[in-house]
Amino acid sequence: MGNSGNAATRVEAFMYSKGSYAYGGYPDIDDLFPQQARERDGKKREALLYKIQQLTIDRAMFAPIMDLRALMGVGPRVADHTINSLPMVPFPSWEAMRLKSQ
Repeated sequence: MGNSGNAATRVEAFMYSKGSYAYGGYPDIDDLFPQQARERDGKKREALLYKIQQLTIDRAMFAPIMDLRALMGVGPRVADHTINSLPMVPFPSWEAMRLKSQ
């Protein structure tokens, strides 16, 4: 989700229902987005963006999801797999992994 920029670009991508990363939306937020885009007064525009962000927070529109995928070396040839050697660290240290002697 590499949309860098200001609050308006983030709102457009994630909170406005026609945004590239939005799944669903709310009509009142959809009405506020073009309104803030047309606003020339910086303070009023900031207030509209803040209102959109606050509505998003109040409605809990986002749920953080973590998907940690990594290659794990586990098998009969592995002497010390190091998967759980560091608690809460999702990726093992390949340097610390040892193979059984042949």
